[in-house]
Amino acid sequence: MNLEEIKRKKLEELQNKIFQESQQQVHEEIKLQQQIELIENIAKKYLTREAIQRYSNLKIAHPEKAIQVISLIVQASQSGQLNEKIDDVRFKELLKQLDAPKKEFKLRRV
Repeated sequence: MNLEEIKRKKLEELQNKIFQESQQQVHEEIKLQQQIELIENIAKKYLTREAIQRYSNLKIAHPEKAIQVISLIVQASQSGQLNEKIDDVRFKELLKQLDAPKKEFKLRRV
């Protein structure tokens, strides 16, 4: 085996490894998307049309926050805390709860 063959084999091995890792990432992303869609479908049963529209807008602007609020809705539905559909006003309240003000510390020099 000469040096060129060794280089070629190493290059092929690296390419195969990178390809497999990228495929694995794609599969994980697809699985995550499917889980998010399932959660959305469950939560949308408890939302009014206006709240669904607000959720769609939120999902475009802030996807992480959208997932958080939809997860809260699913958790509340599973624990039996939801007695009626969530309207737009209640949806806004849930968003405000997620954005609860964090404590700010102000330092003063003495």
